[in-house]
This record gives sequence, C-alpha cells and structure tokens, in this order.
Amino acid sequence: MSAPPVAVRTRRRDGVVFTVVVSVLVAGSAALMLLVLALSGAPGTLVLATVLAALPVGPLVAAYLWLDRYEPEPRWLLASGLLWGGFVATAAAILVQGVGGWVVGFTEEASLAVVAPVTEEASKGAFLLLLLWWRRAELDGILDGIVYAGMVGVGFAFVENILYLAAAYDGTDGMGPGGTTALTTTFVLRCLFSPFAHPLFTTFIGLGVGIAVGSRSGAVRLLAPVGGYLLAVIAHGLWNGSTIFGFGSFALVYLVLMLPALLGLGGLAFWARRSERRMLTMALGDAARRGLIPGTDIGWVVDLGARRLARRHARERGGPDAERAMRDYQQAAVELGFLHHRYLRGTPPPDFALRGQEYVARIGAVRPSIAFPGQVVPTR
Repeated sequence: MSAPPVAVRTRRRDGVVFTVVVSVLVAGSAALMLLVLALSGAPGTLVLATVLAALPVGPLVAAYLWLDRYEPEPRWLLASGLLWGGFVATAAAILVQGVGGWVVGFTEEASLAVVAPVTEEASKGAFLLLLLWWRRAELDGILDGIVYAGMVGVGFAFVENILYLAAAYDGTDGMGPGGTTALTTTFVLRCLFSPFAHPLFTTFIGLGVGIAVGSRSGAVRLLAPVGGYLLAVIAHGLWNGSTIFGFGSFALVYLVLMLPALLGLGGLAFWARRSERRMLTMALGDAARRGLIPGTDIGWVVDLGARRLARRHARERGGPDAERAMRDYQQAAVELGFLHHRYLRGTPPPDFALRGQEYVARIGAVRPSIAFPGQVVPTR
C-alpha cells in the first residue's frame, strides 16, 4: 500500500496535536479550577452560584448556534471552546494575575483595569490561535471566528460568574456583608445586564482570526489577530475600569460603548451570515459549471428554509437514514462551496485539491440515493 499524501499526513498530525494539546490543558486546568471552586465557598453556596451562573449560558450558546447554521462547526470543537474558556483560560488568568501581583505588586485598580484584560484576553484568544495553526480548515471567515470566540467567552464567563456570585453571597468580594441582597445585585449586573461581556471582548479576536484566514496579504494575516487582541483588551479594560469610579461611570460605559459595540458586532454577524448565502450561491454556481455538483441542487443547499424542507421530505419518505443522507449531502455541498470560494478569491488552503476531491467524492456517493421535493430517488 502506498504512503498517504503529505497533505493527508500533515492534516492528520495537526488534528492529533490539536486534540492532545487541548485535551491535556483542559484536563489539567479543570482539576485546578475545580479545586479553586471547592475552596471558594460552602457546597450549598457553590450549587446556588452554579445554577445562577448557568442561566444565561443556554440562550447565549443557542444564539451562536443559530449564527452557525449555514456551515455548522463540529460540535466537539465548539464544546472544546466552551471547556477551554471555562477551565484553561480562567486557570491561566488566575495563575498569571496571581504570580504577577505577587512579583510586581500591582494595585487593585491596575490589576482590574490593565492586568486582567491583558491576561484574560490572551488566555481566551489562545484557543483561536490554536485553531488557526492546527485546525485552519475549520475556519472559513469572520463568522466562524465570531462563533468560536463566543463559545470561549461564554465558558469563561460561566466559571468566573460562579466565583463572583459565591464571593458576593459569602461577603468575601469586598463589596459588603454578603447575603441574598449582594447575591441578587451581582446576578443582575453580571448575568442579566452583561452576560455578553466576555463573549463580546473575545469576538474582536475572532474577527481578527477570521480576517486573517481569508486575506491574500501576509501582513494582514499577521496583524489582524494582533489588532483583534488589542481591541479586545481595550474594550475589556474600559469595561473593568468603569467599575472603579462607581455605578455612574459603569452605566455610562455600558450605554455609550458596550451596547453600541454589541449592536454593531451583532449587525456584523447578521451581515456575515446573509453574505454567506450570496457567496455560496456564487461559488457553487461556478462549481456546477465545472461539473462538480448539479446546478439544480444549489437552491436546496444555500437556502436554510429549503434545507429544512428537503430534510423533512427525505425523512417522510425514507426515514432517519434518508434524512441523514440528505444532511450529509447538504453538508458536503456547503463545505465544497466555502472551499471553492477561497479558491476563487485566490486564498486556497494548502490541501485545497485533496479536500475538494473528498467533498466531490462525498457528493457523488450520496447524490444517487437522495431526492429533493418533486424528484424521485433513482431505482437501483
């Protein structure tokens, strides 16, 4: 048997390295953070804090999954982002801030407004850089960067909120005697008014990584993630710094900077998702002219409503197996569309030809066994 192509070996090696590195770091950091959580309050306090901190997690994750519907990212990678944010990023930030405070002697204000943003955004952004280095094939543009950054930010905020809520209830946060009133205030501020804060900060890094993936310029590929990190640190620093000067300053930053930034990035995400439909239509149209996919199938792939209709049609006529085949076909066609778009832009990945052959093979293998509404599955 001949040796696999270099591109195959490289991709497999990178995938293994990424999985091993992330798994080891998550496992080690989880042990550390579970110890920190165990020491941060009584069991009953921690259970209450965990339940309250978990309340915004579901809606936030659902929002990012909704954005990710055109080309759903692997669920295990999204879960890895959550775990990285919850354990690796929090543990790294605590260690670096603790050691730095002990060695350098930062004031509380400097630690809150400068050290925390620098270390926390670096520890969260590291996951996106690992994706960029070892799983670049999973990143197709700024929307993927937004989704992965959001998952990391949600994980980080969840664990951090547990610590803050437990400290507020126990009165160890330096803000008062504790109790239900302090817990409620912290919950309202962190879990109701600003659950998006950490995902929002890290989204700037995700944008930088997404821009880097699609750029033809080497300088942009280098500087875009750096610029995204700097914007994340600045936004995070302004947010933290506003709390030093009282509620009025916090409310001003919230209304003047944070809400507009959230609305702006949300609008950008919606625009990116809508543009993906136009991009896929164009790219798959060119692919169809090259004989890579039937042109009549494009509408059933690029329109989300048509996708659902096709899957329901397949399930009603062929059961779960037919629906699974339809889903596999649509996913392979979408992957081919994103890959072909990068080829047309002049930024194909190194393994472009190999991945393209794999997608075309998947499409060819499944297509004879599926039928869209109004079509008949060919008899065998």
